[in-house]
Amino acid sequence: MPPHSQPETQRIGGDLNQLALPLSLRDHGVFDSFWPANNEALVAWLRNLTDARSGAGCWIWGGAATGKTHLLQAVCDRFGDEAVYLPLDLFISSGPGILEHIATRRCVCLDNIDALAADERWETALFALLNEIADHEALLVVAARAAPRDCGFVLPDLQSRLTRLPVFHIEPLDEPNRIRALQLRANHRGLELPTDTARFLLNRSKRDMGSLYQLLDRLDTEALKARRRLTIPFVKDVLLNADRGQHRS
Repeated sequence: MPPHSQPETQRIGGDLNQLALPLSLRDHGVFDSFWPANNEALVAWLRNLTDARSGAGCWIWGGAATGKTHLLQAVCDRFGDEAVYLPLDLFISSGPGILEHIATRRCVCLDNIDALAADERWETALFALLNEIADHEALLVVAARAAPRDCGFVLPDLQSRLTRLPVFHIEPLDEPNRIRALQLRANHRGLELPTDTARFLLNRSKRDMGSLYQLLDRLDTEALKARRRLTIPFVKDVLLNADRGQHRS
């Protein structure tokens, strides 16, 4: 069986006012299931950070479904309970108090950090967090849709602090490497995905990796129930049944 990260509930907060975050790392969010084509330098940097358990951290930016979340969770997987992962866009309504005390973790991974830009309360709290992280000599890894100077942060001290991070642009995969990425993900799940089947998936579904991985997850479930291999005829049947279900609803 492929290795899986254990789901965990991350509790953040201090003393009497604690906030429980039921965040589970995805079972595929590990370095071994990430296809690094055109991003080898970034993956090597992150692996070195996790091996040394210290360093300058980094800022990862790129478009949707390019693997930013995957890599942040892979870093957390390597640190285990010493890390915290926060998808900040999901917690804006919770208020910036959610950032309190997380700098006590050895590694802090902040996803979609650009969602906080131009919000005075959040920017102030984020700057305070960065100061705490520096004081605790913790590792900071963040992800966003754009480079630090292009995210719209208005607090000068915060922008200055963020621009000190090493910056990596995560490159999207071309078609041959999308096929290899799908095959790697399938292999990580204990499946064999023939190249002709992978190419068929690319031509019959949305081409972003997020959608392709979701489809692969569904095929994994259906193949397990039917005890079938991922052949083109089987995939056609699954997609056809899915279309019929959508039409009926």
